[in-house]
Amino acid sequence: MEMKASIRKSVLKKMKGLEPEIKRVADQSLIQRLRSLPAYQEASVIATYLSFPHEVDTSFLIDAAQADGKQVVIPKTYSKGRMEFADYDPQNLKQTAFGLLEPEDGSQAIDQSEIDLIHVPGVAFQKDGYRLGYGGGYYDRYLADFDGATVSTIYACQEVNFLPASHDIPVQEVLVDESTI
Repeated sequence: MEMKASIRKSVLKKMKGLEPEIKRVADQSLIQRLRSLPAYQEASVIATYLSFPHEVDTSFLIDAAQADGKQVVIPKTYSKGRMEFADYDPQNLKQTAFGLLEPEDGSQAIDQSEIDLIHVPGVAFQKDGYRLGYGGGYYDRYLADFDGATVSTIYACQEVNFLPASHDIPVQEVLVDESTI
């Protein structure tokens, strides 16, 4: 576990150190690449997350997906690592203890079978799709029985080799911006 904590700390420091203009250009480029994927183009319902400032800016994806006529859903977390997705409504958000924004209590959950593509967050990634998140296990639990497509958008500094745990669920595709080493 200490190794994972050390990797998280090191990668987060690099992410937070990215030049704002380089990050903005990388974010837009990564979202354009995501939008060109067949999994995105064929999707009706796309799940993403509301990003922290150091992560790829998902507002670009949310705006583009809505303009493309797609339904956008975002995660809502519960105790014991349980998570579900609900419609994105910027007027119906609350801040969690982690500092994330998520749907207010009472938001209608979307059935997992209705989601076509999940844009998965994380801190560190391997080329084969295994990822280190923030340590809560929410996405690994959710993805364990998810049948749709999964993709992550990352900076080059997030590519790290590590030993995945037996419960880790890899994402199917990792898009990397090579300008952000």
